[in-house]
Order: sequence, then structure tokens, then C-alpha cells
Amino acid sequence: MKSLLVAQFLVAGGLTVASALPSLQSPRADQASNPYPRCRFVADWSQEDVLKDPRGFEQDLLFWEGKFHQNNVSYNSANGMTYDGTQLNWTTGARSNKHPFSAASKEALQIMLYAHAVAGSKKAARFLTPDDPSKARKLAASIMKTKLQTYLQFNESNPGFGGFLPWMTTSERQLSPTWDWVNRVPALDNGELVWAVYAYISAAEQRQDQSIRDSARGWQNWLDYVKTTAVTVFYRGGGHVCAVTKMNNQTLPPKHAKQGYQCEGTNYLDDPYEGELFTHFLNAFGGLSREDKDTLWEVKRAKLVSVEYNMGGVGPITVEQGYWFSSHEPWKVLELPYYDVDLVRRLYHNAERARTCNSVVTKVPGLFASVNNSTDPNTDEIIGYISPAGIPSIASQKEQEHDVITPYGVWPTMLFDKAVGLAWWRNMVVAKKMQNLYGSTESTRVDGKLVSALVTWDSKITTVVALLGGVGDLVRSKMKMDRIYKDFIAITKKEYGLVFKDLKGEDIALCLPNETVPDAGLEDFTLCSA
Repeated sequence: MKSLLVAQFLVAGGLTVASALPSLQSPRADQASNPYPRCRFVADWSQEDVLKDPRGFEQDLLFWEGKFHQNNVSYNSANGMTYDGTQLNWTTGARSNKHPFSAASKEALQIMLYAHAVAGSKKAARFLTPDDPSKARKLAASIMKTKLQTYLQFNESNPGFGGFLPWMTTSERQLSPTWDWVNRVPALDNGELVWAVYAYISAAEQRQDQSIRDSARGWQNWLDYVKTTAVTVFYRGGGHVCAVTKMNNQTLPPKHAKQGYQCEGTNYLDDPYEGELFTHFLNAFGGLSREDKDTLWEVKRAKLVSVEYNMGGVGPITVEQGYWFSSHEPWKVLELPYYDVDLVRRLYHNAERARTCNSVVTKVPGLFASVNNSTDPNTDEIIGYISPAGIPSIASQKEQEHDVITPYGVWPTMLFDKAVGLAWWRNMVVAKKMQNLYGSTESTRVDGKLVSALVTWDSKITTVVALLGGVGDLVRSKMKMDRIYKDFIAITKKEYGLVFKDLKGEDIALCLPNETVPDAGLEDFTLCSA
């Protein structure tokens, strides 16, 4: 009864509640039979259409987001490496200035995508090779073969990184650290990378194709090596993991007498968000003592905090306090099987109740996540990067910017309700200039006056990987083989159980968008117009 009353209250108050909508037969029966939707396909779908036929909409989305997967747009076919992304011509939407750099986090997204392709995912094939889905597996394995050689060459030239990756220039055949990452390496991005590789190995070693199984062995060798260097490079004892490590000389191997590693400042990797991926890697494979393993989790506990969302008549909803409560922060659930723990699954479902309903309460037509700011049409330059974008009332960091929304803000919602997540994605992407020849555009201002004329891995492929279900299933099966799954579950139950006892708000439905991005005079890209 309480759930029904809450739903009635929200509808009466102007909130559109997902569970209040009927599940009807799709009126777009012909959509699934059309393998080639037009570039501006979102204009052909109403919110009601998406809710009635999320699978059809998903197929269109995967087809066009897959156009991002091109040489010299998202990756370098010569070395298999990602680019951060590519800027777009403000008028036409054609690719213009490539970002010739990347990081381990972008690599992780690419590798998770390929893990699904190798595992035989039809959705991954729709993204990678829609003209011939049977080619997706070999394409992914081929790029992974090239990529492995690039990683090995980089480690040979720069052994000080211990096999891990800094931010790097990827436009040349051989990698090199970007100017600001010489003798420096981040743990967070590499935590995302190692578990993505783990998922790829899990998928590849289950195939019958000998070349793909050989690929699994090659990547296992790389993973086994970074297991041996992780503690040396990143762990300073007492549970302290360096967020960024400075080394004496990147050309010297980790064990060289003149090599040395120090944390950069006192900024440790002790967050309960995506940084936790590296903590789990150290815990599982770092060879630490029982005391050190226990201390890893003890030093993190202060930042795992229970808070309640309660605004505009919605709430209270118990959630894990965010840093900004950006959709970038829960990345860890894309990679590790956190949702096998019922408490975590319920808690993160609550997060999406708060995320979606907050945008309705505050009359915002989309969702917030750390993302590139808008393009200045006069200079063709991106106006910086917006990290502090989320929900201040349930975040530790209160000073935030809320001028820009981004389609990838929906990916955590999709893991619980694909239709609702896609409805929010559509609501942002239907805005002017928010589709282009490579799929969705990076971000739009809430007032519709500017967009970020850019396409990147973070703002596109997080969504795609979420539609594929993340890689938790692949990771789980290999964790069990490696006999680390039970420990992962035990740690997760213990740490979350210490903080979260009684979750409020589980009877509140996810909210659907009510507002739209206004037409402020922008014109669609001429190569992708309605």
C-alpha cells in the first residue's frame, strides 16, 4: 500500500514514475527489421515508444554508437590503442581534431567491449560489425593481439611503470607518456584496466578457436606480470595505496638499485568508488600479508558513509554518499560482481531512485556526470572539463556545476531498468546537435545554448558496456576458478554491512524525465539532422 501511495503522490506532484506506466506491445514492429536506422534516429522515437520497445531503441543506439569505433576516431588501428576521442566540426559534425592521447580507463572500456564480442554477444556484434555480426569476435581478438604487443613494447622501453599505463600519447606506433605523466602513474585508471583484462581473459579462454585461446594466454602473462609489480609501484604500507605514484626513472625496472617509488603528496586511493577496483586487485593478487590486507579496508572505512536523499517530497532514500554523486563514480560495478551481494544491489538501486528523481525535482532534463564542457564555437575549443557534477545533498563535495548534462549519466540506471535509462538517454540526445555521424554527442547545456562537439569513450562506451551488462559475469567465473570470489564477497558484505543496516526508500519508483532541453536556436549537425 505504501508503494502505491508514494507512486500516487509523485504523479500528483508532477513526477513521472516508471512503474506507473503500462507494459504495452510495441507499435514499432517494423523497427527491429530495419538494420540501418537513420543518423538522427532519436527524433523517430517518443519517450512512450522507448518505454514500450526498449529493445528496438537499444538496437538503433548500438548501431550508431558503433560508428564511433573507427580508426582515427576512437582508436589507432596500427597499435590497437584508444584515443581519448575526437572533436567535431561545429556545423557539419564531421570529425576534426583528434585527441591523440589516452589512459588506462579508456583502454578498460575498449577491452570490456571486446570481451563481450569474444564471448559471442550479439549486442557487441551489432556495435562492432553490424553488416556481418559473425566477424565481431575475430575483429576484437585481432585488435587485442595488436594491443598486447604495444603494451609489451611500452614496458620494454619504460619498465619503471611495472607494466601499468600512465596517460599517454597513442598516435604513434610506440606509446610515450604525455608530458605531464613522465615518471608518474595513476592507480585508479589501472584498477579499471586490470579487471577489464581479467574479463577478456575469462571470455577468450572459453573459446574453441586456438588463436583466441592463445590471446588469452598472452594477456594472462601480462596480468601475471603486473601482479608482481603492483605492490612495489603503488603500495606504501599501512594500508596506504598511492593515488598517483612518482618514480625516480621510468626507464629503470622496478627492482633496479636506483629506482624508487613515492606517493605524490598525501592523496591516497582510499575511496569506496571506482578506486576500489585497484584495492581489490592488491587484495587478491598483491601477495600481501593478512595484516596488510585487513589494513587496506580499515583505512578506507571513513569514506563509506550512509546518507539520505530527501528533496521535493521524494525520500528519504538511503544511499552511499558520493564524492560528487557523479555517474562516473560507480564504475566499479561495471567490472566486479558487486551486485551478487544483495545489500549492495539494493543500495545502488536506491542511488538510481535518487539520481533520476533528483533531476525531476530540480526540473533538469537529464542526468549529471563528470564530463567535458561545451565547445566555444568562436574558437572551436572545449571550455575545460567539469568534474564536480552530481547531487550536492548526498555528496561530500557541495560546490558543483549544474549547467551541463550528459547521456552517459544514465548507465547506472540501465543496470536496474533498461527502459527508464534509455528514456533518460533519449531525452538528452533528442536535443539539438546531440547526434552525429559517430553516435551521441558528449554533452549539452541544460539551457540548450551549447553542446560539447566531441565524442569520447567515457561519454559513450560506459553506456554501451552497461547495455551489455558490464563484465561482472565474466569476472565472476574466473574469480571462482582463481579461488578469490569468496573473499571478494566476504569483504563486500563486511564493509557494507558495517555501515548500512536499514535502507529507506526501496518502495520509491525510478522517475522518468518531465523536462526537455529547450530549443535555444542551435541547428543540428548538417550531416546528421532531423
